[in-house]
Amino acid sequence: MSPGSLLDIDRALALILERTAPLEAEEVASADADGRYLAEDLRAAIDLPPFTNSAMDGYALRSADTPGTLAVAGESAAGRPAETSLTPGAAITISTGAALPDGADAVVPIEATEAADETGAVRVPRAVAPDANVRHRGSDISAGAPLLSAGARIGPAQIAALISAGHPRVHCRRRPRVAILATGSELRPAGEILAPGEIYDSNGPMLAAALRRAGAVVTVVPAAADTVDAHREAFTRALEHDVVISSGGVSVGPHDLVRGVGAALGVEEVFWRVALRPGKPLSFGTAGRTLVFGLPGNPVSTLVCWALFVAPAVAALQGAPAPRPAYVRAPLATAYARNPERDEMIRVIRDPSGGLVPARGQQSHQISITALADGLARIPAGSGDLPAGSTVDYLSLSIGP
Repeated sequence: MSPGSLLDIDRALALILERTAPLEAEEVASADADGRYLAEDLRAAIDLPPFTNSAMDGYALRSADTPGTLAVAGESAAGRPAETSLTPGAAITISTGAALPDGADAVVPIEATEAADETGAVRVPRAVAPDANVRHRGSDISAGAPLLSAGARIGPAQIAALISAGHPRVHCRRRPRVAILATGSELRPAGEILAPGEIYDSNGPMLAAALRRAGAVVTVVPAAADTVDAHREAFTRALEHDVVISSGGVSVGPHDLVRGVGAALGVEEVFWRVALRPGKPLSFGTAGRTLVFGLPGNPVSTLVCWALFVAPAVAALQGAPAPRPAYVRAPLATAYARNPERDEMIRVIRDPSGGLVPARGQQSHQISITALADGLARIPAGSGDLPAGSTVDYLSLSIGP
C-alpha cells in the first residue's frame, strides 16, 4: 500500500484475521458454557431419549386392542416405570415422559378416552394407530452420532443438548483477555463534574459492553492523558493482554501519540487508514500474539470499527468458524449520495416494509442519533446517488433476541 493510500475494508479484515489464531482450549462445565465456542467435535454419549416413553398423559396400550374397553392394570409415572408388562386387553395409566411398558405399542391421550364403569376400566372409542404418541429411544439422537462441531457457539439450546446427551463438561476456547484504553486529556469518567473543554469517556464503557457480549474478559485501563509518559505507562499495562483496543490518538495531530508509543513498545503496525467513513484512521498491529487495535476517538467511528474489524477478531480468537460481520441484504428506502473515495457505513432505521431509511444525522460524533438507529448500511464508494431500492449490506445493531 503506497503512502497516503487507503486500504480496502475487506482487505483490512483479511489482514487482521490472517494474524488471529484461536486461543487454547480449557475444560468448563456445560452449564457454565453459555456464549463459549466449542474446541472439539462431540458425539452423543447416550441415546436421547434414553428409553422409549410417552408424549402424552393417558394410557399405554396395544393398538390391536382398540377400539374397546380395557382393564387398567397399573401405572407408569415419570421416574417410576410400571412394574409389570402389559397384557392383551389391558391398559396402563401413563404420564408424559414416563417409560412405555413392555408390551405396549401406543398411547391414547386421556381426553380421547371415557371412564367405563366403577371397576376402573377405560373405554377407547376409536382405533389408535401403532406408535401413536410414542417417543422411541434414540429418536432425537443415537449414542455415537454427531452432536455439535468444533466452532459451534453454545447457547441455551446447546447447553440442554450437551447435558441431555451425556456431556456434563466440554472443552471450549479460552475467553480472550482484552484491555480497553481511551486516550485524551479531555476525558473524564461518567458522573464527574466537567471542566471547560472536557467530555465524558463513553467509548470505554461502550467497548466494554460490546466485548462482554462477545465473550471477552475485559480490563479497563484508566484513560491516558496526552503525554508520552502517560501513554507508555498505559500501553505497557495493556500489552499484557490478548487484545489491546485504544480509542483516539491515531490521526496526525500533535497529540495523536498512539502509533508512535506503540511502535516504541514493539508493536509492529500492519496497516493504518482504511477506505471507510467513519473510521478512516483505524490502525492495526501486533506485539507477539497480542492484537493491537487503534480506533478513532469519535464514538460512532469507534462503534463502526468495532463492528467491522474488532468483533470478528474477538470471535476468531474463540474459534468461530466464520468470523465476519453478519451482513444481510436489504433495500434502501431513499436515494443516498455516495462518497467518491470511501465506503460509508450509515446509520439507518428499518421501515415497516424492511427498507433502510438513513438517520437524520451521519456525523461521527452523533452517538445519540446512533442510539435510535436499527443498524448500519454499507454504501459502496462511487459517484452520484445510490438510487432508492438499491440492495445493500445491512448490519443490525439490535441488542434484542
